[in-house]
Amino acid sequence: MKSNVRVRFAPSPTGPLHIGGVRTALYNYLFAKKNNGTFVLRIEDTDQTRYVANAEKYIIDALEWCNIPFDEGPNKNEKFGPYRQSERKDLYKKYADILLKKGWAYYAFDTAEQLDSHRKGHEAEGKTFIYNWHNREKGRLVNSLVLTDDEVQKRISNGDKFVIRFKSPQDETLQMEDEIRGNISIDTNTLDDKILFKSDGMPTYHLANIVDDHLMEISHVIRGEEWLPSMALHILLYRAFDWKAPKFAHLPLILKPVGKGKLSKRDGDKLGFPVFPLTYTNEESGDVSRGYKEDGYFANAFINMLAFLGWNPGTEQEIFSLEELIKEFDLKRVSKSGAKFNPDKTNWFQQQYMQTKSDAELTDLYIPILSEKGITKDKKYVLKVVSSIKERAIFVEDFWGLSSFFFENPKEYDAKASKKNWKEGTPELMTELITVINSIEDFSSTNTEKEIKEWITAKEIGFGKVMQPLRLSLVGKLAGPHLFDIIEMIGKQESIKRIENAIKTI
Repeated sequence: MKSNVRVRFAPSPTGPLHIGGVRTALYNYLFAKKNNGTFVLRIEDTDQTRYVANAEKYIIDALEWCNIPFDEGPNKNEKFGPYRQSERKDLYKKYADILLKKGWAYYAFDTAEQLDSHRKGHEAEGKTFIYNWHNREKGRLVNSLVLTDDEVQKRISNGDKFVIRFKSPQDETLQMEDEIRGNISIDTNTLDDKILFKSDGMPTYHLANIVDDHLMEISHVIRGEEWLPSMALHILLYRAFDWKAPKFAHLPLILKPVGKGKLSKRDGDKLGFPVFPLTYTNEESGDVSRGYKEDGYFANAFINMLAFLGWNPGTEQEIFSLEELIKEFDLKRVSKSGAKFNPDKTNWFQQQYMQTKSDAELTDLYIPILSEKGITKDKKYVLKVVSSIKERAIFVEDFWGLSSFFFENPKEYDAKASKKNWKEGTPELMTELITVINSIEDFSSTNTEKEIKEWITAKEIGFGKVMQPLRLSLVGKLAGPHLFDIIEMIGKQESIKRIENAIKTI
């Protein structure tokens, strides 16, 4: 079934992709796939002063890791290419000229110094300077609305710097519809005449954005709340060109875990979590920013977490595969208010996905970690280890801390646990236990547990007097899975060796 739904994710390559940007990409992707539509990536690099060389690759790599690849974009299905705005700059002047011709735009020759002087003059009178219908034709500002055509052409021919501004309408109440926020009314008298085309020959975001969305046949613009103030200008631009406007949906902000305001890299640095999907290295400063991938998060857990930052399915279900998210996603269930980021909830999602992975998958992920430590073990053995510990892990990297005793002797013994559980008489009990263990022929977990417990009962002593020192001897601390499973896995000789070492050391 063919669909006319076309959405785009249009980041600026000015640095790493924040998780707020990833969520915008995700919602666009989910909406497109649910409606059998097309997800477009467009690189909005009109601001060359902030351009970062490796940022575009980072964006594409991040989308690939998140399993939300674009259908069209740079070097991929370039039906409406090019998809970098810097490669389309000759195109925008043509559309700026159309607006000039239709009376929806005008040349402005005011220098930065002149505009600064106007601002300071207004501030001195307790007013705010706005470049619009209040002052654009009163002769104090230098633009083509007050200059003759000859004067305008002379200035352009002389190489005077100019910008092209949009001519906002006066005395109109603009009615707009947002797919998330409903009806929005704007008094056009409050709008300033935004710059559409800059003196460096590049368009601003506003002009390039509208032209590209139109030419790329974008049906829905799903973007962050920070662009909501620009909605009126963009709708007016569509009207000025006599083009049909797409439907707009403005997503809520992702907020700090504590306090108010938008989630930032500083919050992540301060509270110890990443705000970027992948690790990012600033090529100029050498600074490295952490990423969810490198921190050990599964991509599907990361995406599931992001989906819930601003959207809910209307049910109690929280764990969704990407296919389920596509099926359930609806802009009507996206919140208007900001979504507070919760690092603990992010880890909860990660742990849930840990449990959904097979022991074999996790074993394949754990073996390289063991290899780095110089440990080589039979895959079946490692799989058994993983099966016994995975419920307590959040990350695969946690496996070593939870299972090192399966592979090597304890290097030290927990001081607090030793003081509490290694009493006078414990070495003698442990020495006697060695004899019991040595006599056991069927060394399965079940049988070893049965025989040792029968011995404890026969001696008429508390189980804790043996079990706690035994665990301490084998593990080095009072932690780990079922004690007799450990004994079965490490074997009779290794168990005896560790008990003997504990007797000598503790």
